[in-house]
Amino acid sequence: MDTIPLGRYRHYKGQFYSVLGFARHSETEETMVLYVPLYGAGGYWVRPLGMFVEDVQYEGKTQPRFALVENAGE
Repeated sequence: MDTIPLGRYRHYKGQFYSVLGFARHSETEETMVLYVPLYGAGGYWVRPLGMFVEDVQYEGKTQPRFALVENAGE
């Protein structure tokens, strides 16, 4: 299973999230990222790893959907 570092990430729209771990989709075996927002009462979220790490176009710039801010292992 491919992974990314656990830790705090900044979404391209400015909010912060904590990546807690990984799961495998029961039907496709695709790697999913388990994360929680660090604002409000958002609960747990999952997103396909490929989508989590992809670049997006926002306000005329190409940037990562989520950018690592703080690695939990450091």
